[in-house]
Amino acid sequence: MFKYITIFFAFLFSTQIYFSQTPAAQDTIFLMTGHVVGEKVIDTLLGAVTIMNPDKPEKKLHYEWEQLYMVKFADGYKRFYYRQDSLLSNWFTRDEMWMFMKGERDARKGFKARGSLIGAGVAGLIGGLSGTFFAPVAPYGYMALTGIPKVRIKHKTISDPRNIESDAYILGYERVARQKRKIQSIIGGTIGLAIGYGLYALFHQHYPEEIKIGFLK
Repeated sequence: MFKYITIFFAFLFSTQIYFSQTPAAQDTIFLMTGHVVGEKVIDTLLGAVTIMNPDKPEKKLHYEWEQLYMVKFADGYKRFYYRQDSLLSNWFTRDEMWMFMKGERDARKGFKARGSLIGAGVAGLIGGLSGTFFAPVAPYGYMALTGIPKVRIKHKTISDPRNIESDAYILGYERVARQKRKIQSIIGGTIGLAIGYGLYALFHQHYPEEIKIGFLK
């Protein structure tokens, strides 16, 4: 009999340990940048939402209310921090801002600015091969122009085809897409410029001394 009692209490003790180690249900934080953070909210006072830093568990991370769109708590309750207010430059309604953030997320995941990367790389290479002080003008001038062309939204990058019917969604998508174009242009242009300067240092002595233009001999 004593043996069965011992086994019962051992089982009960191990069960308590298991449930005490079960991680707390996560809350979901929706940021105005379109990013989503899944972490337990430990405080919502003093104008900020506080969580433990996922990268540095010993430190806390604070999100000010202006940075937040919504917090969805583990029990299903939603607390909205975004509100339409022209004085705060919040021009969108709450639903429009939600679509804007969806556009940002889809562009962040699916938009590839390979054309900007390659184009700026070629411009940087040509500029570097000239070996002149003004060589960086070519790639970084190209970068400045990447925001002009229209952004083409490919259907395979859209999480829901119905989203494309929303102007706010398109604006959010285009905003991130243009940012990615500039970033890729900086990367491609810098690499191309470095390669161009390197090739110039190796082979500039083989460059023709002058290039004659015209019909005079």
